[in-house]
Amino acid sequence: QEWLPKEFVERISQLDTKSPVTKINVAVDRLPDFLAAPNAPGGQPRPHHQCSIHLNCEDTLLLHQAFQDAVDGLPSHRPMIELCIPSALDPTLAPPGCHVISLFTQYTPYTLAGGKVWDEQERSAYADKVFDCIEAYAPGFKSSVVGRDILTPPDLERIFGLPGGNIFHCAMTLDQLYFARPAPLHASYRCPLRGLYLCGSGAHPGGGVMGAAGRNAAHVVFRDLKSM
Repeated sequence: QEWLPKEFVERISQLDTKSPVTKINVAVDRLPDFLAAPNAPGGQPRPHHQCSIHLNCEDTLLLHQAFQDAVDGLPSHRPMIELCIPSALDPTLAPPGCHVISLFTQYTPYTLAGGKVWDEQERSAYADKVFDCIEAYAPGFKSSVVGRDILTPPDLERIFGLPGGNIFHCAMTLDQLYFARPAPLHASYRCPLRGLYLCGSGAHPGGGVMGAAGRNAAHVVFRDLKSM
């Protein structure tokens, strides 16, 4: 930070980086068998296993209640779950017949109410709640689990250096989008330091696996090189 202008550091420090996401990585010994779309004979992945599956979001009331729980400092009682099975597309990620599952769940507060902390007991209790929800959609899921890795917002911050645990670097809110991402005077991908450019989730158009910020930043670099 000593190389950056004071005004820039202050502006970046004011960004909203709070994250409501807990990531759970799961190893299972068989594909989830959903009531709405039963598995094929032989356990081969069907098209829906190769997509992003969303649970506990049948209506906006469910999402609102899940969010309100986190506002109150509590992990959602019925969290929204985005479930992906990358091994359904790349079988080399797991032993034959087994799979790895990525769970993107929300909402979980960075700081828990009542002075609690995200210790192993709190992590396990929340993961159990998530697994109970999946079980309702895919009976037998819990008995298929052979391992799990639970990453709360503080864990994501500690392990990956993400302030607040936010995978988008800062919140995707209207005051932090477009020409204001990450700051109004630095939305052109240029940093105050000559030759240093922003090309990650904290730059326009924001988070998500799309590469748009990197592409845009590369075009700015090309233009700057031509003008040198």
